Amino acid sequence: MSVAAVDGFVAFDCGDATCLGVLSRCVQAESRNAVGVVVVVGGPQYRVGSHRQFTLLARALAGAGVPTLRFDYRGMGDSDGEPRTFETIDDDIRAAIDALQRETGVARAVLWGLCDGATAAMFYAASDPRVAGIVALNPWARSTHGEAVVRLRHYYLQRLFTGAFWRKLVTGKFAARAAAGGLAANVRNAVGARDEGPSGFLPRMEAAWRGFRRPMLVFLSGNDFTAREFEDWVAGGRRRRALLADPLTEVARFADADHTFSDRASRDAVAAKTIEWIRRYFDLR
Repeated sequence: MSVAAVDGFVAFDCGDATCLGVLSRCVQAESRNAVGVVVVVGGPQYRVGSHRQFTLLARALAGAGVPTLRFDYRGMGDSDGEPRTFETIDDDIRAAIDALQRETGVARAVLWGLCDGATAAMFYAASDPRVAGIVALNPWARSTHGEAVVRLRHYYLQRLFTGAFWRKLVTGKFAARAAAGGLAANVRNAVGARDEGPSGFLPRMEAAWRGFRRPMLVFLSGNDFTAREFEDWVAGGRRRRALLADPLTEVARFADADHTFSDRASRDAVAAKTIEWIRRYFDLR
């Protein structure tokens, strides 16, 4: 049963910088199982999210008994410090979990992230026993090869079956030279090396995922190239396929959703599924 939720600002230190977040919590006593959520924001975004996505999610979770902190990591939004990328925010996530524990008394935290925020959560989670689980929406797994394959499969081929393409063709508005150049570049990249080398983030992502032996919920949108790139990256490796098929990993697919689940039905369904998953795995009352 949902109860009212209230928001409050939270400031916490990370290195020499001060980070700012908003904590949504229950008006009544919080969950007996002492699990909270930290929303790891993907960039370039700040704690509100596209179409107030993170704000609405946090309030829904808090109303269900799960205190939720959404924050700006260093260099983003209202937080101090030099700008950084999803590959370098481990300390920020650790400090956010510290702040959530200090403010609410929870023992464990679920990391919830979209796009490269999901990948950042995967990077970090195995290193901290306080992380009870991960909710990853359309995780970022882009490589030059992967992007090219997805564009060939889900953009160029699909365009052949659209009325807009054929109308441009017959009316002379189709820029054939530019289109051919783009197609050729994608073909070259698609037949190149399948994964990034050791210096890229994908090997780190896979290693971190293998090291995380706790529950994980993966949301994948139907209308999103990022989701297709993640699926293709997983399909390209036996170990990755095993990780996605692991009993600890649950996959929820939304055929009509876009990258940020921007329509109300998708947004509400993501919140409801997240709450159901937390209740099932962490005995939320």
